[in-house]
Amino acid sequence: MFRRHHGHGMREHAHGSHDHHGHDPRLFAFGPMRPPFGPGGFGPGGRGHGRGRGRRGNTRAAVLGLLLERPMHGYEMISELETRTGGVWRPSPGSIYPTLQLLEDEGLIVSEEADGRKRFTLTEAGRAEADRATDAGHGRPWQEFDADHIAQAQEFREAGFAVMSALRQVAMTGTPTQRQKALETLQDTKRKLYAILAE
Repeated sequence: MFRRHHGHGMREHAHGSHDHHGHDPRLFAFGPMRPPFGPGGFGPGGRGHGRGRGRRGNTRAAVLGLLLERPMHGYEMISELETRTGGVWRPSPGSIYPTLQLLEDEGLIVSEEADGRKRFTLTEAGRAEADRATDAGHGRPWQEFDADHIAQAQEFREAGFAVMSALRQVAMTGTPTQRQKALETLQDTKRKLYAILAE
């Protein structure tokens, strides 16, 4: 008897998880909220900054520029770039570590194992390339971020979170017609944003 009652209760609970429009909100869950532009979304060469410049190319310049100051390990570079740009640019490990491997393969840096971490140092060739980039004005990508840029990037983040929150509400509680209108609004907004870049 207890099993039957328990099973019925479970069915009632499952049925009760549907909202008042009759659809299961889990189908429209977005998962944990994350920064809407992703890690390093406003970094040099990333979405939202500059045109025609590869992100890895700027990560390369940043790595060489940092190592020109002192030897560092990968995570230290990530933290330094985040700090120097006011949290606007935090390169992901998937950007930093392949760049380090490439620079090592090219003979521009060498690594040394210490306390379970690889610490990287410029070779003479690497120092020469970093000096050339600095002389040309490209050796300190983090200096591209001024106070206005950092403030505007924060405004973008806040606006992105607000839009995601509104989208979540429509997806979870809206009627099918309302959800369709929301999708059309998103598509129209996307077109307008790309049109801004084309101006």
